[in-house]
Amino acid sequence: MKLTKYGHACVRLEKDGRSLVVDPGGFTDEDAAVGADAVLVTHEHPDHFDEGRLRRALEANPAAELWTLRSVAEQVAAAFPGRVHTVGEGDAFTAAGFDVQVHGQLHAVIHPDIARITNVGYFVDGTVFHPGDALTVPGRPVDTLMVPVMAPWNRVADVIDYVREVAPRRAIDIHDALLTDLARPVYDRMLGPAGPGVGGAEHSRLAPGESVRL
Repeated sequence: MKLTKYGHACVRLEKDGRSLVVDPGGFTDEDAAVGADAVLVTHEHPDHFDEGRLRRALEANPAAELWTLRSVAEQVAAAFPGRVHTVGEGDAFTAAGFDVQVHGQLHAVIHPDIARITNVGYFVDGTVFHPGDALTVPGRPVDTLMVPVMAPWNRVADVIDYVREVAPRRAIDIHDALLTDLARPVYDRMLGPAGPGVGGAEHSRLAPGESVRL
């Protein structure tokens, strides 16, 4: 499987000539999902769900389908009948040849005065887990964990403890568009071998458009 980072929380997975894109939001490339056979969206926040980007992807490939939670599905389902699927925690499905399991229910707490919305994470092919905007522990072995490293709702201490608890073989940064170039080495150090330690996981960061083979 090939994994490509497309900026912020968006990644593309490819295998056997087919591709799946997760969270093509407003902080990522305009055409990040164009050409995808399937799209997964974790929740409705604009840095994860951009209606224009999503519509372009579904229009570019008439066979492409979308799996997401109800709040997103309701905004696009009428335009793409039969191609938009609503999912929730505990669901399992096959999208573009990838086996996907759904974990999680709620977005992480931003502030007690801000209502929590629904958020789901996707475990793809028993290998890659993308939690969206939550520190969801899927309760099963994870090879590659996509780690939301910087957000209004987390601290680096939370990130370190999350990676330790999930205990993946490899941790790759997502949710990093708000990090300046000055801050990135700090996070690399904190999550890498020189930091407090993340349970032995291999930590890496991909630039937009950079890929890794899983």
